[in-house]
Amino acid sequence: MMHDRFSESHAMTATAPITQDVLTIPRKQPEGEKRSLVGMTRAQMADALAAIGTPERQIKMRVGQIWQWVYHWGVQEFGAMTNLAKGYRDQLEAAFTLDRPEIVTRQVSEDGTRKYLLRIAGGHEVEAVYIPEENRGTLCVSSQVGCTLTCSFCHTGTQKLVRNLTAAEIVGQLLVARDDLGEWPEPGAPKNETRLVSNVVLMGMGEPLYNFDNVRDAMKVVMDSEGLSISRRRITLSTSGVVPEIARTAEEIGCLLAISFHATTDEVRDKLVPINKRWNIATLLDALRDYPRLSNSERITFEYVMLKDVNDSDADARRLVRLIAGIPAKINLIPFNEWPGAPYQRSDWARIESFADIVHKAGYASPIRTPRGEDIMAACGQLKSATERGRQTRAQIAAQTGA
Repeated sequence: MMHDRFSESHAMTATAPITQDVLTIPRKQPEGEKRSLVGMTRAQMADALAAIGTPERQIKMRVGQIWQWVYHWGVQEFGAMTNLAKGYRDQLEAAFTLDRPEIVTRQVSEDGTRKYLLRIAGGHEVEAVYIPEENRGTLCVSSQVGCTLTCSFCHTGTQKLVRNLTAAEIVGQLLVARDDLGEWPEPGAPKNETRLVSNVVLMGMGEPLYNFDNVRDAMKVVMDSEGLSISRRRITLSTSGVVPEIARTAEEIGCLLAISFHATTDEVRDKLVPINKRWNIATLLDALRDYPRLSNSERITFEYVMLKDVNDSDADARRLVRLIAGIPAKINLIPFNEWPGAPYQRSDWARIESFADIVHKAGYASPIRTPRGEDIMAACGQLKSATERGRQTRAQIAAQTGA
């Protein structure tokens, strides 16, 4: 699924405005509010437990116990942690929460895709999408409310950025999906190796690399082998090309990388993905040539949305192949998912196949992605929390974000 990134734009025209540079607003923790243990790394949880007086010699054991309850068994209350003394459970209850995002609406597509509208702290809303397939299930996770970027083909790009998600809110999307799918194991039941949520893609609302620290910490939790245990090879981070953070992604997360590429000339990419005005195609590709070596990942995925008469010619296909020469890559061709007022149309099927054929003959995998969840606006580029728009004043938003 292509990112759904990209903020308040004049997307009714085919020319997007210049990217609203790096605008990342953290969430301000209100005074007196309990901190969530969800989304903390083991080291952060150890510090939090030490701060409430947990004896130092017990901290590592307590982190392990809580970790297993939250991420293996999926419990939502400290009272359920039966191998902790009641007094200690009460102490945890007084200081912390295990809150998840709240499901506002849950839609199920004819093809089984599930779209969740989730409410997070401050009353903001984000979307997550679960896509079941024959041999895997992928959860598409959001990293920001709205998006800083303004890609002209993306519906999410018409929603202004409100703030970054915390690590708890990112991990919480996975916990909510597992709750809904009934995927937590039952004590005493035979071990079930089937994974309904087997893959995570950071391709929901927002640009993950504009919220790097929270995304990194959340993925450390998701990859931990004693909990959710989703390997780095089953996590794909999709970026529009925030070049300075690409090497950090390899070193500090090490997951697979997908690039919202979508054009083969700077002139066209400046319009489709305005961040290209900061880091152009040549600069981006230079950063990507190092990535497979840094992270030992197999291939970089280039996402390429097929827009009629914009970027879908045979000349574009041949230029694409020349540009990525030397980069271990596959090309995901994405038929454009239309949304009300979109300034583009989906390329004709014969045109998409001709493009795919040129890429394939050059030696690159070029699957054409089957649109999923279109009937519930859950397809790539369609995510947007409609209820968020126009609901809050600038002052209200500033109060909640610390902006």
